[in-house]
Amino acid sequence: MNKLLKTSIAIAMLALAPFAYACDYPKKAELPDGATASKEEMLAGQSSVKAYMAAMETYLACIEKEEQDTLATMTDITEEESATRDAALTKKYNAAVAEMELIAAQFNEQVRAYKAQSE
Repeated sequence: MNKLLKTSIAIAMLALAPFAYACDYPKKAELPDGATASKEEMLAGQSSVKAYMAAMETYLACIEKEEQDTLATMTDITEEESATRDAALTKKYNAAVAEMELIAAQFNEQVRAYKAQSE
């Protein structure tokens, strides 16, 4: 192979590397308005929240695996670089978990509003 072709292939591989895992952040769950929702709408909201939580669990596993695999391919990584990468992963992970907790709390609030309006 000539040098230009090898260089082009290497650049293409580097450019496409971030898409190898595609840890897509899930779309937020659709939450019903508990004050006005029907039982069917509340059940649909519950299904949406469950699907969102499952998708978030998949996302969390994906970002962890992606980081493990990336670290496995890195050579001569310093302790500082490792600590920086670990801190970034922890921040990303914790932000996702915080959002999951927020969605769960918001849905529970709507369940309480639904129960109050149906009494």
